[in-house]
Amino acid sequence: MANTKSASKNARKSIARFERNRAVKSKLKTLEKKFLSSLESKDGEETREHARIFISALDKAAKGALVHRNKVARKKASIAKAISGIKSGAKSAKAPAKGKSGAKSTKAPAKVKSGAKSTKASAKEKSSEETT
Repeated sequence: MANTKSASKNARKSIARFERNRAVKSKLKTLEKKFLSSLESKDGEETREHARIFISALDKAAKGALVHRNKVARKKASIAKAISGIKSGAKSAKAPAKGKSGAKSTKAPAKVKSGAKSTKASAKEKSSEETT
């Protein structure tokens, strides 16, 4: 029980905030489940619509500091990645096949400085000569 008038008011405010925050968090979980289920059904238009609604709710929750902004950024990135796979479903199916065929990148390997090797080699030779 609160001792002062302001403490009792703060207790009431805390309860109200808790209820409001719980409702928002529950809504976020529901929207995420809807998005994931539409993603599994592979209906592109429905998935994009659920993603748009879910991202909007995430942004609002981050604005009110209900969810950390980095978590929101991480979720949005994973949503974007999932949607890009849906948009180009035929292309993404072919891409892994190319990667498995053994195609390597054309980038040349890094060159080793010859001066560094010779210095180390000469240092080893000097130390071996001194010990014998």
